[in-house]
Amino acid sequence: MTTPPPPGLSWRALETRVGLFALPAFHRAFLTWRGVEGTDAMPLRRVQQRVEAELNRLVQAGQATRDGEDWTLVPGTLDTFPAYAALS
Repeated sequence: MTTPPPPGLSWRALETRVGLFALPAFHRAFLTWRGVEGTDAMPLRRVQQRVEAELNRLVQAGQATRDGEDWTLVPGTLDTFPAYAALS
């Protein structure tokens, strides 16, 4: 018997929904929403590193779990994130 996946939102699945061309702007918006300053001036690689750091902070706060290269966010975690709401 296999264990069902935890309920919640896969970050990697969310990135797939956003799409490759819109992903950099989505990541910068996520960082701004999380309170990271200066995201517009960050090189793209640094943005990706900071996104992963913020996702790990969500894990520490109990708002997400990590499974390899993916994070599963607890339902409701992104409810106040405008760029996420715009995807619906």
